Amino acid sequence: MADLTPRVKICGTTSVHDAVLSAQAGADALGFIFAPISKRLVSPQVARAASLSVGPTVARVGVFLDQGLDEVLRTAEAARMSAVQLHGPLSEAFVRAVADFYPVLRVLRPADLAAGAEVWASVPAVTSMLDAPQPGGGVPLEWEGLRETFPPGAWLAGGLGPWNVAEAIRVLQPACVDAVSQLEARPGVKDPAKVAAFIGAVRATTP
Repeated sequence: MADLTPRVKICGTTSVHDAVLSAQAGADALGFIFAPISKRLVSPQVARAASLSVGPTVARVGVFLDQGLDEVLRTAEAARMSAVQLHGPLSEAFVRAVADFYPVLRVLRPADLAAGAEVWASVPAVTSMLDAPQPGGGVPLEWEGLRETFPPGAWLAGGLGPWNVAEAIRVLQPACVDAVSQLEARPGVKDPAKVAAFIGAVRATTP
């Protein structure tokens, strides 16, 4: 329903300290990036320790880009992930194969949103997630222009921070909002005040 407050995912978690910080601040989900090119890359061992530190009520999402099926599944299992987020050009068969084992966030760019969301609308294990063309770049999307194609129940990322997330929620009414770069002291290290402010801004959108 549109009047429910979106959930909050804090992505780019690289330490047990930051995982606990985000969970205590009220995050519903944490993202752990396993894509080798990321400056927020985390090892499965650290991600596993972080997962165990926050308890089962906080979702743990493994983020992958251009990695093979075996690597995705083995890493997610080793790191104790509860869901998998898939970026990049992937076949429907690949996404479905991952979805046999984990709930999947299928990341779509604005240009692919309408067609991609239609593909996954009938697959309960796959949720569409809109992100910027350059994930982690901190540049907000043009939300008004995406209003017509943003599907109900989708997640939203891309340049979200404490100062603009309420407007993004008002325009697109996502099921969950995801932030990374705008909540950091430096890449891979969270700023506690920004994390708290972001979560507070989302919670304040409750009618």
